[in-house]
Amino acid sequence: MKLPKVNLLLQILIAIVLGIGCGYIFPIWLGRIFATFNAIFSQFLGFIIPLLILAFVAPAIADIGNKAGKMLIATAALAYLSTCFAGFMSFGVGNYFFPKLISPHAVEDVKSGHDLAAYFTIEMPPLMGVMGALVLAFILGISLAYMRGDTFKAGLNEFREIVSMVIAKVIIPLLPIYIFGIFLNMTVSGQVATVLSAFMKIILVIFAMHIFLLLLQYAIAGIVVKKNPFKLLITMLPAYFTALGTQSSAATIPVTLRQAIKIGVSEDTAGFVIPLCATIHMSGSAMKIVACAIALMIMQGHPYDSGMFASFICMIGISIIAAPGVPGGAIMASLGLLATFLNFTEADQALMIALYIAMDSFGTACNVTGDGFIALLINKWFPSAKQTLPDPLSPEAESIKTTERTFSESLPE
Repeated sequence: MKLPKVNLLLQILIAIVLGIGCGYIFPIWLGRIFATFNAIFSQFLGFIIPLLILAFVAPAIADIGNKAGKMLIATAALAYLSTCFAGFMSFGVGNYFFPKLISPHAVEDVKSGHDLAAYFTIEMPPLMGVMGALVLAFILGISLAYMRGDTFKAGLNEFREIVSMVIAKVIIPLLPIYIFGIFLNMTVSGQVATVLSAFMKIILVIFAMHIFLLLLQYAIAGIVVKKNPFKLLITMLPAYFTALGTQSSAATIPVTLRQAIKIGVSEDTAGFVIPLCATIHMSGSAMKIVACAIALMIMQGHPYDSGMFASFICMIGISIIAAPGVPGGAIMASLGLLATFLNFTEADQALMIALYIAMDSFGTACNVTGDGFIALLINKWFPSAKQTLPDPLSPEAESIKTTERTFSESLPE
């Protein structure tokens, strides 16, 4: 008898509840077993992150670069600016509200027990640093965009499929156990009540921000195309609610495409912009990542400043294309940047994963609904785009779709 698949969010929620409950009843020796698993798993995450960035960013840059055209450049630039704007808006809101909602050093102040110590760990040093992986990905991607040879590019595409399989078959299935171990440890050390209380406040603020972001995007689009922004947004709501259920930008493309045409985007423009933005436009994801990062840094008492976050946000807009249309993929692609720019520890990263996935549906819905905003602007600026569109059935496009299907089919629904 085949067991039904369980939604990833539900798995994470179950892991959190069980981790808290078991934290009160597990003996220390049993808790240390899960601490050992977490120590090894976090080492593996650190090892795979640079490979993930290299495997996805390099082919993505190559695919974008060899499809020359003003329309493509405008779409990519607009998607990047939208993603960065959402990140900076999130920083401004979080920097103002979170210190009022969350007590600084809250986790340290309530800590009453001791962290569970691992029995042992296995060192897995990454082959390169995160910045090294990004630089190498840029070099390879830009070079491949101007090279005629397809052999090395085919190899990179196969490497991307290997990393995709590792994420889908190993990392994602083991994430609930990892989250279970984190909350088990927090319960033993006396941190869990404060963390959960802060989580609820953070989620409410993020929900309000993502509604405001969509209203702002369609207000701008309404002014540009001279249409009622509320009617535009209401027409895009089927895509929004579909994304809430699928938690996948790729899986929502057919609905987003249909609704974009209904709001006045030409079929040719929509057929190009919507699938591309499902890969590169991550405004909702960037907003969530930045807000969660600020909140956790306040909770942990870590110092931060605007310059630190400015660099982080600008790099997020590039790095999260490493996880196109994947449930929870944006936070996985950002773990390396969290460690490099914000000095996040493994425990901090685990909390980020749990908090991000708790809001994953709303972030994805914000991403795909925002794709309609970009499509409207591109349609306005390029009314004769039909002659300049690249072939949507090109090998590069098919490669991206194959990878997205691999993720969507292998992840829990």
